[in-house]
Amino acid sequence: MPRVSQDHLDARRRQILDGARACFARFGYEGATVRRLEEATGLSRGAIFHHFRDKESLFLALAEDDALRMAEVVAEQGLVQVMRDLLAEPGPSDAEHPADWLGTRLEVSRRLRTDPEFRARWAERSRQLTDATRQRLERQREAGNLRDDVDVDVLTSFLELVLEGLVSHLAMGLPADDLEPVLDLVEESVRRHRRVG
Repeated sequence: MPRVSQDHLDARRRQILDGARACFARFGYEGATVRRLEEATGLSRGAIFHHFRDKESLFLALAEDDALRMAEVVAEQGLVQVMRDLLAEPGPSDAEHPADWLGTRLEVSRRLRTDPEFRARWAERSRQLTDATRQRLERQREAGNLRDDVDVDVLTSFLELVLEGLVSHLAMGLPADDLEPVLDLVEESVRRHRRVG
């Protein structure tokens, strides 16, 4: 029997995660039944659970994948860019709709409130985003671009709270087309202001 290449396994895993993201976003964790996951991924139950032990493991892998992508954006462009990406209208070339990411993020928030076991498992993963934000802010401070009258940990918490507020705003279906100036203000509030004259 021929061995399956690692590239094929990675592509199949990506296919499952992408389909599952859309399914969890549309139906929530409880509503994302195995049948719906099969439809969303185009794969059988056996194929899905060959890669992931169970639905919980699949959801956690998906949430970790999203957190890792966010941490990469934060490391390069900052947490405000993650927020801007949430507001951006996806174009035809976008592989992933921000609303799908938002659905996963909302489900993570709900499970953090209601599931102590999930909260314990997730705590370790959520540190990635916090660490990436803190490191980015420290680099900005070293470059002289970040205000120096507020501790980096306080600025990190501030930006994370703004992100959570934006996620809640979007989750409630409130209009988001006028929030770019708000994000400009958030970004400006952490910058170092040089006195003129």
